[in-house]
Amino acid sequence: MRNFSQGWKILVAIFLLGLSFPYSQGYNVKSKVFLSPKFVLGPGSVENKFYYGIDFPRGHIALKSFDAEVIDEAGNPIPLHETYLHHWLVEKYYGRKDAEVLEYNGNRLLHESDYISARNDGICQRNCLGQFFGLGSETRGTATHIPDPYGIEIGNPATIPAGYEERWFLNVHAIDTRGVEDRLGCTECKCDLYNVTVDEYGQLLRPNYRGGFACCYDGTQCRVKNGFEGARRSLYLRYTVKWVDWDTSIVPVKIYIFDVTDNETRFSDSTGFSIQHHCQTEYSVDPCKANDVADNGCVHTKRTSVTMPTSGYIIYGVAHQHSGGIGAALYREDGQLMCSSIPAYGNGMEAGNEAGYIVGMSTCYPKPGSLRITDGETLIVESSYSSSREHTGVMGLFYILVADRVPESSSFLDVFNKMDSDINHSAFVWGAFVLAGVAVIAAAVGYRRRNKYEDGYQPIMI
Repeated sequence: MRNFSQGWKILVAIFLLGLSFPYSQGYNVKSKVFLSPKFVLGPGSVENKFYYGIDFPRGHIALKSFDAEVIDEAGNPIPLHETYLHHWLVEKYYGRKDAEVLEYNGNRLLHESDYISARNDGICQRNCLGQFFGLGSETRGTATHIPDPYGIEIGNPATIPAGYEERWFLNVHAIDTRGVEDRLGCTECKCDLYNVTVDEYGQLLRPNYRGGFACCYDGTQCRVKNGFEGARRSLYLRYTVKWVDWDTSIVPVKIYIFDVTDNETRFSDSTGFSIQHHCQTEYSVDPCKANDVADNGCVHTKRTSVTMPTSGYIIYGVAHQHSGGIGAALYREDGQLMCSSIPAYGNGMEAGNEAGYIVGMSTCYPKPGSLRITDGETLIVESSYSSSREHTGVMGLFYILVADRVPESSSFLDVFNKMDSDINHSAFVWGAFVLAGVAVIAAAVGYRRRNKYEDGYQPIMI
């Protein structure tokens, strides 16, 4: 009888081991493809609009990924050397139920009484970098998948203010570079190529401002070669969202976006000690001097320190850079590397492999529970660019997803002992566990063979 008991405990262990494989929790992953509103671009023209109330999954769910690309009316992917995707981003807000849903608002602001911001948990202020997802030219080759059992919780009725409903807006910033004089200069928004002296609000540009957002706003025009003619065409951002229905076994994650241009200011107020963040989102890289070539190979590195507002475990990380970027990283204050993200450059002409453009960023998927940060911990954000030539309007952002806890797990021995006292040791039960254990192992092994690169806990290099 003792051997019989030991035998079925081993089989139960095998059964539970099968259940422990990633993606075997039984989540039914749903996926849907959406299209943004149509935007029309001609050679040299710029689109930078904000679309409110976009199509998005509804209900109390956990987001698992968000992928996007620019396509034409026939559904064909558009390469970056024709239409450069400077960035896209999606952000949540609460809209008053009886308020008009605007498809497009050029001033980027809704009437204050009609909406409530529902930005991410990041530290940047003044409506800066509040998106849930957002990438640029690297979008086709960058993993956005959130591993099980984690997810971004949305649609929780308990968090939606009375009289409001959860909505989403989309920002698309795209530049048509067909026939332009300087393709890289246009994508870096160099002001002289756009013949711009004021920003979109009519304010004069700073005397030393050579390029960036302020010169390539919606409706501006980058200089095209004399005699070049190209048709205006209708384009869309096609985005694919994956999600699962909310379940208590899902561990929610918070979104933090760090900006290498952030400059923290610490001060005391009536509530105690406070930190104010000044995220500029973009900066310029001056060309290196002759003696710099021998010293550091013409590499410009920018660093800043940020204070983590809460504790938790990092489960995902990725950086966002522009052309010329050579990598970004997140460190502890003592210099320990937490996560690095390296760009991949294309070497062809087809969409997703465009030569000279960043077509992917490597991502970090730390082993669950292995990378903990503490409340108030100082982190170092670093962004490096080649400085063999000038770059304007570059970015050095670092996205991380943080869980406040690791997935709960029970000791196999505890489970065995409980089952030992609760289950009658009949031949029928014993046989059932044999069959179940074998079936689960076969299914789990087969699944892992089919998805050996999708277990979500190993670094994904692009």
